[in-house]
Amino acid sequence: MILGISSFTYGWSVGGRSEDGAAIVDENILIDRVLQFALRCLQIGDNLPLHLFDKERIGRFCQRLRKNDIRTELGARGLTEGHLDRYISLAEKLNAPLLRFVIDAPGFEPDSGTVIATVKNVVSTLKSKGIALGIENHDRFKARELAGIIDAVGDTSVGICLDCVNSIGAGEGLEHVLQVLAPYTVNLHIKDFLIKRLPHQMGFTVTGSPAGKGMLDVDTLVDTLSRYSLCQSAILEQWVVPEDTVKATMLKEQQWAEAGIDFLKSTKYFSI
Repeated sequence: MILGISSFTYGWSVGGRSEDGAAIVDENILIDRVLQFALRCLQIGDNLPLHLFDKERIGRFCQRLRKNDIRTELGARGLTEGHLDRYISLAEKLNAPLLRFVIDAPGFEPDSGTVIATVKNVVSTLKSKGIALGIENHDRFKARELAGIIDAVGDTSVGICLDCVNSIGAGEGLEHVLQVLAPYTVNLHIKDFLIKRLPHQMGFTVTGSPAGKGMLDVDTLVDTLSRYSLCQSAILEQWVVPEDTVKATMLKEQQWAEAGIDFLKSTKYFSI
């Protein structure tokens, strides 16, 4: 698996604005961070929606990616036929071999049958363009439902983008999710986490942690995925607990990212 970062490595910074209105972290700064970490993979998620870029901005982005030999992966939210077609075209333009999709979007929660039909319609296009579609486990669908979707589509160009924590929203822990979805996983979101009981004992909080400092068992995670040899890339994502000021939160995000990439490189599991 090639190691990379994402626009969701910087969930607070991407989309944020400084006092003069400039973007705090945009696509160019993300490329700078990839180079800073001596990596070669960047995943752009739906918090930096490429379909809203004009043609010139996309062209400049594409040119810089190629100049620095950076593998690009795209991400989007809302798996409608039109949006899927739109992002397949963008993936082809940016030479992106992987497209990660969250099924749901505000006001759009299709059933499994609709998802299957939508994805089946683009399988031949995905195959002809050499693009893998990774459907992310994201809150609503349980792992076995997602596995059923992939089985029903029935093509190796469609798999799972496995997020380490999202399925808590569906009442499922990573051990179960990994057991069910590892055979289908084409992309991994490494997101470390902590679960702590509240002081009053009536419940728990789930928060992010720098990679290697939380409860994520990276050894088991990678060992399990390696049995299937399908996962193309491992992308560091973060749930950074915000500080009191924007500036402090941005600094914390970068510090977590530096510590996380250092840890993941030290494991020797990932190629860079």
